[in-house]
Amino acid sequence: MVAVTGAMPTDPERSRRTGDLVTAAARGDDAAWKALVEQFSGLIWSVTRAYRLASADAADVFQVTWLRLAEHIGRLEHPEHVGAWLATTARREALRASRASARVVLTDDDAVFDAREAGGETPEQAVLRSERADQLWRAFRTLPARCQMLLRLLMATPPPSYTEVAAALDRPVGSIGPTRARCLRLLREKLA
Repeated sequence: MVAVTGAMPTDPERSRRTGDLVTAAARGDDAAWKALVEQFSGLIWSVTRAYRLASADAADVFQVTWLRLAEHIGRLEHPEHVGAWLATTARREALRASRASARVVLTDDDAVFDAREAGGETPEQAVLRSERADQLWRAFRTLPARCQMLLRLLMATPPPSYTEVAAALDRPVGSIGPTRARCLRLLREKLA
């Protein structure tokens, strides 16, 4: 697994393998489908999470994105770029879901309101950890929207390629590394 640091070159061998998986999946190869799902699920989830959807809506976007691929897999012009196609589809579906989610979600699950266990931490440790996380997220939310989206995508597991990130953000591949560095510098300044 390659860590996302600095400029990540495109890997022609990886693209060819991905294209082969798409072609095999289009022919009905279950193992190829499994490999595609394993390879790109993290990317789809990171795009989806960037829209701060409710869990059920995010799961719907995830499923619909894979459904769209199943519907169109045999017609992809560039099967080797399926990651970019999936990122774009997930972004569009997440936008659709976020517009539709301006509703109240009711629950009859009382457990939602119960206190969560601290996981073995002392109360002081839990408070400190929570305060650090709150400080980080407050600083993160003050970043420009493009920085927030980029950093969320780059933190996906497994990390997406810069080509996939560029497609998800509709930006040139060469701008991803420098923009990432500027966004992280800005975040560090806000935390200082």
